[in-house]
Amino acid sequence: MLRLLAGRATGFVVAALLLVGITYFYRVILPANQTTVALTFLLVILAVSAVWGMAVSLFMSVTAVLLFNYNFLPPIGTFTVADPQNWIALFAFLFTSIVGSQLSARIRKEADASNSRRRELERLYSFSQKLLAEGNVIQLMNAVPDYIVECFEGGAAELFLPQKDKYYRSGYGAAQIDEEQLKAAYLRDEVMLENQQALYFLPVRMGVKPIGSLGISGAKFSRQTLDAIGSLVAIAIERARAVEQLGESEAERQGERLKSALLDSIAHDFRTPLTAIKAAATDLLATPHTDPKQTHELLTIINEECDRLNRLVEEASEMAKLEAGEFELKVEAVPIEEIIDRALQQSKKPLSERNVEVHVTPGLPLVRADVNRAQEILVQLIDNANLYSSKEHPITITAEVSGDCVTTSVADRGPGIDPFEQGLIFDKFYRGRDHRYLVRGTGMGLPIAKALVEAHHGTISVTSQLGHGSVFSFTLPVANSKGENR
Repeated sequence: MLRLLAGRATGFVVAALLLVGITYFYRVILPANQTTVALTFLLVILAVSAVWGMAVSLFMSVTAVLLFNYNFLPPIGTFTVADPQNWIALFAFLFTSIVGSQLSARIRKEADASNSRRRELERLYSFSQKLLAEGNVIQLMNAVPDYIVECFEGGAAELFLPQKDKYYRSGYGAAQIDEEQLKAAYLRDEVMLENQQALYFLPVRMGVKPIGSLGISGAKFSRQTLDAIGSLVAIAIERARAVEQLGESEAERQGERLKSALLDSIAHDFRTPLTAIKAAATDLLATPHTDPKQTHELLTIINEECDRLNRLVEEASEMAKLEAGEFELKVEAVPIEEIIDRALQQSKKPLSERNVEVHVTPGLPLVRADVNRAQEILVQLIDNANLYSSKEHPITITAEVSGDCVTTSVADRGPGIDPFEQGLIFDKFYRGRDHRYLVRGTGMGLPIAKALVEAHHGTISVTSQLGHGSVFSFTLPVANSKGENR
């Protein structure tokens, strides 16, 4: 109120100074005819009315008529009007200035209203964008009051949800909100206003049904904006709930799919070693006096197949831990050569009949990695190349710098991967359709490698051409001298 009075007082002072200035200019500095003076007064009155409104404009119009009469209509220096036509001119001038001021003030008022609506729409848009960014119901409900304060420059906000009988408050100023009135707004299903305190209580409706209520203080809102805020909050809450339900349904579906794939994998991959163990054990029991050489062969079969079963179980356990995030990386700065050497040492037995070529660019920087986990990534890729390519063809391992990462690649000369399958081979239990019954394995090696690479904040990819082999590549971030990521 004080600001309004101060602004209006400023308007009266400026109006008086303008009128005195125009009068002095045309009387002393540049004498002009009556029409020029009248039009100048009129233009200034219209300009002032557009800025300070009708009250200042009326004051200026009456004062301008008096100054015009006293200084420019004969007899000059008196308020007497000698010529009747001048009366008509004075009233025409007064009428024109008042009507023009009204129109100018109306245009200004409509422009202010339009700007106010535009600002409200911009704030509503910003508010809706923030609501849509939240996908979790609990986080959304905690964030809604803060979003209202932030977007609408309010003092405080509070959300009440009767389903949980819980209040969600903004981070500051929430003590200004009366929680009993907040409940009343929900129960009455109507907007409650306290204009003197700039305090609003409104229901949060989904359609015609209230699902909660909002309390907002410290800002001015139109009724339409309040209704829009309530509707946006209701829609956002229902959307977040729907997204969560969809996520839960998808998780259940993926769980069933994983369970089915696991059972299928167990049925296929566990049966083979169990059959071999059963056959070897049966031969040993059936012929107790078998010669030592044959006994050794059968026991070797049992031992190898037990190792295979053990590895299948370990891979399944490893995949479960990676899926659940139940592992911790011991990251340090290490040379990629050490990881390659350790992986080749671990794969020495399966690669006994295979030529392996290693090409490492000299002077590679250290990488940030858990040595054991990074070694496991490379072992999985080497094992995959060994299984799916002929023994007479070499496996090539290369390492080179690529931006802020070191890229390590494992290349084979196997049959290659169909472009359609390249996007599927990193899925759990997926195995190439042409090799799933020809090559042993569970289809968990590449998913394990992918999960470990992503845990290192790296990427893994494959490039393949049918009939010419495949190249699997993964990246590890470069470390600086302190072992920190660049």
